[in-house]
Amino acid sequence: MPISCTRRQALVQLSFAAASIGLPRPAAAAQGVKWVPGTTVPRLKAPPNATDCHHHIYDARFPADPRAVLHPPDALVGDYRQFRRQLGLTRSVIVQPSTYGTDNRCTLAALAALGPSARAIAAVTPDVADAELKRLAGLGVKGIRFNLIQIGATSRDMIEPLARRIAPLGLHIQINAGADTILELMPLFEKLPCPLVFDHLAHIPEPDGPAHPLFDRMRRLMENGRTWVKLSGPYIDSKTGGPLYADSSAVARAYVKAVPERLVWGSDWPYPTEQTTKPDDAALLDLLLDWAGDAATRQRILVENPARLYGFQ
Repeated sequence: MPISCTRRQALVQLSFAAASIGLPRPAAAAQGVKWVPGTTVPRLKAPPNATDCHHHIYDARFPADPRAVLHPPDALVGDYRQFRRQLGLTRSVIVQPSTYGTDNRCTLAALAALGPSARAIAAVTPDVADAELKRLAGLGVKGIRFNLIQIGATSRDMIEPLARRIAPLGLHIQINAGADTILELMPLFEKLPCPLVFDHLAHIPEPDGPAHPLFDRMRRLMENGRTWVKLSGPYIDSKTGGPLYADSSAVARAYVKAVPERLVWGSDWPYPTEQTTKPDDAALLDLLLDWAGDAATRQRILVENPARLYGFQ
């Protein structure tokens, strides 16, 4: 049974009080969400139009790319709707996973199912027709992803030619790459004709964190006004572990201090890189209470920045 507004508000207030004396958050009345270990209510009450800027959909009806490394079980649109409700989010960005290569049918089907509250990031290769790029843009695709960590259908040599073709369509390039690769490709990134978005804190290495040379290079790239970073996946490069991810949190706080106008938040649901223990979804959202200490900055990261980047009204 859905939780009423009064009941949800009471739970949120109780969770704040519990946190202040070191008690666990109260369990949500709603049934647990698939691929989420807990049913707790976040302490952070998401503002209206809060956006999850990075999640995936997996559906066994669509065949995996033969080169794919990750093969998660089904994580369907209905499951994600439950997840979004539990966190109080209303908008989202579906990201094409490496599992499907450049076959975007699963992502596009999810985009159609979620309707105006969603946008998508696709994957293509340079042989894609101009008409197809225009079709994707018309459907609500806002960028093209290059996953250079999971070996698959896209590669670094495809970035520049595709960037030139998608720039007139208002699309951006999304990069998932390790620190060494990002540093190596920085001269390319600095001259691309379209905006850039980097996944998962741009994979700043730990334990160096903000002291690593990549952080300063990323900060300068973001200050050029065309580059964004996703505050997502803090568990991916963390050495200290959850639920606080103290090392990755230091990177996130440094980004927020330096360039809050170029940051968006993403859940990375259903956490495809985490094969054994999935992170607590409420705890991931609550990290924003630490990373962005005031409500105005969180409003910018969760609502205003995504609206600009992904074209939400």
